[in-house]
Amino acid sequence: MSKPSRSPFTARNLLILLATAGSLGACATQQEQVAQREDDLAAAGFTIRPANTPQRQAMLNSLPPHHFLRRVHGDDVSYIYADPLVCDCLYVGSQQAYGQYQRHKQEQRLADEQETTAQLYSDPTWNWGAWGPGFGPWFGGPYGPGW
Repeated sequence: MSKPSRSPFTARNLLILLATAGSLGACATQQEQVAQREDDLAAAGFTIRPANTPQRQAMLNSLPPHHFLRRVHGDDVSYIYADPLVCDCLYVGSQQAYGQYQRHKQEQRLADEQETTAQLYSDPTWNWGAWGPGFGPWFGGPYGPGW
């Protein structure tokens, strides 16, 4: 019985593809990444407060840059995001705005993952037939009907 030939789609190729996909995000400068995050914050309902006075500038500079801080005042919960790099401002949002921002980021991660998966499954050298009938990116259930 002859040994089945190995597809050139190996674990090494998978790692290279995943590393390439991951590095695409790294190609953007920090400033571009922060600007994109701030677009997402504004779309989620955060408001911009410029550091346009010496007092505001000093306060902005005392906060950790590009991180969320949660602020609780009575029953009100708000989130702040300090940006001394791109806008020299503070983003302020409610619990609802922060939740909207997190949902958007999760949807974005899922879409990115689905795109990477689609690229992997569309490799013409990958032989789905080697796994038996009914298996492939189009299969139903966790293992497909052939299992």
